[in-house]
Amino acid sequence: MLSNYHTHTTRCHHAVGTDREYVEAAIQAGYQVLGFADHCPWVYPSGFVSGIRMTPEEVPDYFESLTGLREEYKEDIRIYIGFEAEYTPELIPAQDNLLADYPLDYLILGQHFLGVDDAMPYTGQPTDSVSFLGDYVDSVIEGMKTGRFLYLAHPDLIHFVGEDAAYDFHMERLCREMKEMDGILELNILGVADQRHYPVERFLEIAGSVGNRYILGVDAHAPEQLLNRRAIEKSEKLCEKYGINLIDGLDLM
Repeated sequence: MLSNYHTHTTRCHHAVGTDREYVEAAIQAGYQVLGFADHCPWVYPSGFVSGIRMTPEEVPDYFESLTGLREEYKEDIRIYIGFEAEYTPELIPAQDNLLADYPLDYLILGQHFLGVDDAMPYTGQPTDSVSFLGDYVDSVIEGMKTGRFLYLAHPDLIHFVGEDAAYDFHMERLCREMKEMDGILELNILGVADQRHYPVERFLEIAGSVGNRYILGVDAHAPEQLLNRRAIEKSEKLCEKYGINLIDGLDLM
């Protein structure tokens, strides 16, 4: 594994470690590319303050710190600056305006909520609602079709505990749409390391059958997670098990 585009910072309020520690851990692990994709801020009309994402006021420091580290470590590693964000159409114009003057390299889609998160449940909570599952898939497909996002992070985050037939129908629909647009899915290494409900092997079986392209994402919330070789190897073996088409890196030049 030579590149990781899914790295958080303490600004999301649920990660630890300094920006420099993430960079140095990545170099120690042998990465050639490190992409930061902390939880992107939203400008909430209600004035809501999220406890799980960067605030708009923290954006200047994020770019100042990472552009400085990019220059300092340019002989050792290539650093990109991005965000992980939901597809929430009503909030996008204000978000784009907030980020317009910053050297943003990319966004990845992590659909944690199906709407403004001060009023919507977390998609990773267990649900047997087929309509909620369908809405998740619809939202993800619509978001990826905009071309706004580099790839789809933890596509199997939706924690559906209902009938297998409903899961298979909607998730195959997601995989086929992603295949049609040549989109990239992420196998989330943090989910493997923490034994979360994702990655879902049933989903990987579908994706392998459809022939989706995949990339590994550490989803690092602590510097040492970039060094977790055991979790990386387990993730690679999952890809082998289901015949996943795994790519090494992305062209962001």
